Amino acid sequence: MEKVLEVKDLHVTFSTYGGEVKAVRGVSFDLHKGETLAIVGESGCGKSVTSQSIMRLIPSPPGRIASGSVLYKGKDLAKISEKEMRKIRGADISMIFQDPMTALNPTLTIGKQLVEGIIQHDGSPKEKAKKRALEMLNLVGIPDPEMRFKNYPHEFSGGMRQRIVIAMALVCEPEILIADEPTTALDVTIQAQILDLFKEIQRKTNVSIILITHDLGVVAQVADRIAVMYAGKIVEAGNRREIFYKPQHPYTKGLLQSVPRLDLEGEDLVPIMGSPPDLFSPPVGCPFTARCDFAMEVCDKAYPFKTHLTKEHHVDCWLQDKRAQKMLSAAK
Repeated sequence: MEKVLEVKDLHVTFSTYGGEVKAVRGVSFDLHKGETLAIVGESGCGKSVTSQSIMRLIPSPPGRIASGSVLYKGKDLAKISEKEMRKIRGADISMIFQDPMTALNPTLTIGKQLVEGIIQHDGSPKEKAKKRALEMLNLVGIPDPEMRFKNYPHEFSGGMRQRIVIAMALVCEPEILIADEPTTALDVTIQAQILDLFKEIQRKTNVSIILITHDLGVVAQVADRIAVMYAGKIVEAGNRREIFYKPQHPYTKGLLQSVPRLDLEGEDLVPIMGSPPDLFSPPVGCPFTARCDFAMEVCDKAYPFKTHLTKEHHVDCWLQDKRAQKMLSAAK
């Protein structure tokens, strides 16, 4: 499949009064044309910082991309000027945020906000921009778009506001859509509608989607591939079937065991005990060691190598690596 985005060894840090927080620590992944890649993990694992770094939206200072690259159409987005990046945001790569009310201007009608975005990016005449905006409102399921075009954000329900935000993100026909926890603020019924909308839009436009979420139920419905993040690193990645039916990292297994399942009636949920490590001073070894029931001595001594289980499925875990004993001997 055609690659539309390559993230290579991305490191992102934040300078604070207490020291430097190493929020993203060597993240690498590819995004292919027309696929949905889900990045999952607990709060604070670095998934939102990763997505915002792709868009160059992390506040600087205190945040900065310390090293690594984000390659899009031959350009390294981590190194281009802010002027060049502004041309890419919205037109080529768009982002949907968790709370639609913070993404919409309460003083402007939704029509004006949509039209302004189109004119800003491609210079379309106002009437052509309005026609495109109405088409997009219709695509995302806003009833009677001609009438609702003149309404303000507060005149819509939460689910409808999220549909408008999706319309704004797609109105300039971007190649990549980054959705950061797009259904978290919605009730489960509306969540299902928004996820169905993502699938329908992808079928019609072939847009590539990066979905940021902590909800594995969301992932199960829409993702083609899944990257599991913990303590600023991708600890396991694979296609949806591999992650859900053949998880190999103890953290991935813990996430799956802590999610309610309708097919396992009467089964108790198993929480992941403990807390993520302090990223002011990340551990030398596997960051999950302190919470892992299967931790070995080597896990504290060195970070595991990447073990490739299939073409798509890889895991950073000493339990899957035959070199564990050799590494332990070298560390003594």
